[in-house]
Amino acid sequence: MINCCKITTFARYTEESESMKNRKLTLQADIEAIIQKCEACTLSMVDDKGLPYAVPMNFGYKDKQLFLHSGPEGKKIEFLKKNPQVCITFSSDHELRYQNTEVACSYSMKYRSVMILGEIRFVEDIAEKQAGLDIIMRHYTENTFNYSEPALKNVCVMQVKIKEINGRAYGY
Repeated sequence: MINCCKITTFARYTEESESMKNRKLTLQADIEAIIQKCEACTLSMVDDKGLPYAVPMNFGYKDKQLFLHSGPEGKKIEFLKKNPQVCITFSSDHELRYQNTEVACSYSMKYRSVMILGEIRFVEDIAEKQAGLDIIMRHYTENTFNYSEPALKNVCVMQVKIKEINGRAYGY
């Protein structure tokens, strides 16, 4: 039997047992609140040797759309052009907790997190690039910006086509 219970006014999770996999967030609003709270995300991909490659990134999220930006060249751009499949993670509200200060195994970390699986789409249209950059900038400031045409041509804007999105909370 699955019980949905309110942890706080912020998040809800499904509790089937005490295992980590059963602290999954069930409300889209809770997942989006975690994303909006984060200052950066971690973009993970596969390099040209089949090895994991992860970089912290600034981002913008609005209406179930995630945008990233970068310089037009570099390792991550090369890797993403060869294999656009990505995993992006967000993590917030970390807080150490314990039952007994003398017992190492009694320590754990409270957290909220989101994982997105998706595919990178490189945005080429100038107007679409500007819209993506506006979403990114809105995540960090209320200011509005004008972008020169050379700046828009020389920036790499990426939209993540979200295939799957999952949120988890532990200790909240």
